[in-house]
Amino acid sequence: MTVYKIRITKFAQKQLDKLPDNIADRLIDGIYALSENPRPSGCKKLKGRVGYRIRVGDYRIIYEIFDSELLVAVIAIGDRKDIYN
Repeated sequence: MTVYKIRITKFAQKQLDKLPDNIADRLIDGIYALSENPRPSGCKKLKGRVGYRIRVGDYRIIYEIFDSELLVAVIAIGDRKDIYN
């Protein structure tokens, strides 16, 4: 089984640090699940923007997949009403 490395950008890390611990823990679990399956059911390719997104409750994780490097780069994390702006 292929395992992808996870890289969280500084911007995404700052967004994650601002969230309450209970929400951040759920998001971290979602992020690290991407290492085993970077395209889980429910993930969507973004239109008009590079990357994919997954839902974790009312929050979204925006990320890019680099298959040649076996890398998942988390670009942004935020509430669904704010993340796409």
